[in-house]
Amino acid sequence: MSPVPDRLLGVWQRALALGWPIAVQQTLNTLMRTVDIVVTGLFSPAAVAAIGLADLYAQIPLRIGLGFGAGAIALSSQDTGRGADLTRDRAVTQALLIGALSGLPLVAAGLLFGHALIGLLGAESAVVRQGGTYLAIVFAAAPMRIVGLVGARSLQGTGDTRTPMLVNGSASLLNILLTVTLGLGLWVAPSLGIVGVGVATAVSRAFEALALTGAIASGRTPLSLSRPRSLTITRQLVAVSLPSFAEGMSSSLANFPFNALLLLFGTEVNAAYHIGRRLYQQLTGPFYRAFSTVTSIVVGQALGEGDVEAARYATRAILALSVALLGCAGLVLFVGAEPLVSVFTRDRATAGHAVAFTRVFGVSMVWFGVFFPLAGALRGAGDTRTPFYARLLGSFGFLLGLSYLLGITLGYGLSGVYVGVALSYLCWAVVVAVGFRWGGWVETASALMAERSESENARR
Repeated sequence: MSPVPDRLLGVWQRALALGWPIAVQQTLNTLMRTVDIVVTGLFSPAAVAAIGLADLYAQIPLRIGLGFGAGAIALSSQDTGRGADLTRDRAVTQALLIGALSGLPLVAAGLLFGHALIGLLGAESAVVRQGGTYLAIVFAAAPMRIVGLVGARSLQGTGDTRTPMLVNGSASLLNILLTVTLGLGLWVAPSLGIVGVGVATAVSRAFEALALTGAIASGRTPLSLSRPRSLTITRQLVAVSLPSFAEGMSSSLANFPFNALLLLFGTEVNAAYHIGRRLYQQLTGPFYRAFSTVTSIVVGQALGEGDVEAARYATRAILALSVALLGCAGLVLFVGAEPLVSVFTRDRATAGHAVAFTRVFGVSMVWFGVFFPLAGALRGAGDTRTPFYARLLGSFGFLLGLSYLLGITLGYGLSGVYVGVALSYLCWAVVVAVGFRWGGWVETASALMAERSESENARR
């Protein structure tokens, strides 16, 4: 057998070994969220609306955590590859501290303005009352949420994807147990309703953050906690993390006016979009998120070792695997749209639109297969700006702008919206592909590592 297939098979085996714990972790995360919604649905429609509106704000600590997580995984993987364990440990410790501090303003915001923030969205009084209380509880755990995300990404950067899976999986199961117990008042527990769902989330996030930090401090993982001493590392963490945070927020912010656009076509259309979105996230989210993280790990470590050719080859190999797997998943979504949608709704009008949206997402899965591994590779090198530009242009230029132009201005209705949705994901893929092919991500990684080396050498 020629060496090329052997090499390709080796990359795929490593990708699968690193990726399956991440996929399991994401599956349990999604299941946790599904249980929260199902339990809340047993209380009242107002409770469902309250948790839905509060979760729009709850994306802020998620985006902060993922942003600093991008910085942590980039520096952790690069320094692991070049054997700079002390610099890596200091970078990870700084990321954990900065992440925890960045969550403190959210604690204050939830306690002081939780109800007002829900009221700004135009909700009725019952929704404001429940949503504000739920948001205050969730925001109280914001520092822990951010620390948990940063800790998981830091460990993944070293190649340890199993410890985050075990901790996050345990936290997700704890969340499910507490949601059902406290929300519904089972056994000897009081029936706390939506407050119980919020408490379950806060407790599980605290457990996750403490367990991951404890694992890092224990010496049983590749990482250790080390006193931060370098402003260079601080500056690099912020520089790499901010575009990643802005990337996530651009998608979140675009969803507000896009949902308003969908409501112009009726409540059923808006509900249908969320059903289709939920379906593709449930069935394919664990895979494309795993591919993104795996390429960050592999590329960061290869660049740390100084092997640029290996980084490029591994990215192309994982890209091929990603496109093949997500392409098949997209085919399942397209062909099985009707029975899949029937699990969520029996309303004929809503179901019809949901089938259409699900098929649009199914077709778009190929572009997901391109975007996520390439974006992960760029982030592993420290280039978080290119994925940000991709999402910003795709979300506002196509998802929102083109959908409005075709659907409303030119009068094509929902057909125009479907085109805008599909092309937004194509835009994501094209921008990161151009960035990977012609961008300066290798030089970015080299400059970051050289600067950290000079800083550490100057302190010795």
